[in-house]
Amino acid sequence: MTSELIFQYFPDLTAKQQQQFSQLQALYEHWNSQINVISRKDIDQLYERHVLHSLGIAKVISFLPGETVLDVGTGGGFPGIPLAILFPETQFYLVDSIGKKIKVVQEVATSLGLTNLRAAHMRAEQFEDRFDFVVSRAVTRLKDFYPWVKDKFNKQSKNTLPNGILYLKGGDLVEEIAESRLAVKRYDLKKYFSGEFFETKQVIYVKV
Repeated sequence: MTSELIFQYFPDLTAKQQQQFSQLQALYEHWNSQINVISRKDIDQLYERHVLHSLGIAKVISFLPGETVLDVGTGGGFPGIPLAILFPETQFYLVDSIGKKIKVVQEVATSLGLTNLRAAHMRAEQFEDRFDFVVSRAVTRLKDFYPWVKDKFNKQSKNTLPNGILYLKGGDLVEEIAESRLAVKRYDLKKYFSGEFFETKQVIYVKV
């Protein structure tokens, strides 16, 4: 699969954004050969399983210029890097507790010329700043994730969705949501993207 998959679902990209998305395959193949941030079997499916999956959040919300977004447990830069390409006027902060993964994020962001992204080797709990939204991709169960970030939000909301968490998860989430005792809204990604991969994938939104 190529970056054409992204252009199919996001037809209004600028030439610069198209170029940035097109660069991702070669960049991740290069860095993945040195520091394994994406499983070997997934690297050929990068655009579907990592880039487009990350952009599922953009089908739920359009981040506004000047808003700030924290990506917790970003790994190799997902969902933060694809979202930073798509929303160049929004500020993204990507954190991970594994330093070598953050090195990959920083190198990829530099190669892409992303000026709206900062990456740091730290845990979410150590971050002092406040944000409009927190995004993440299946880092841990919701009940464990929520305490890490519940105090990290700006009080005033500017977007169509009030400030909160946008969490990419897959599978049967009934039990996980119930145990979290959080009021959530679920968005099925199969409504937006075709293909077997997206059949059970969802964006979980938690208002804070």
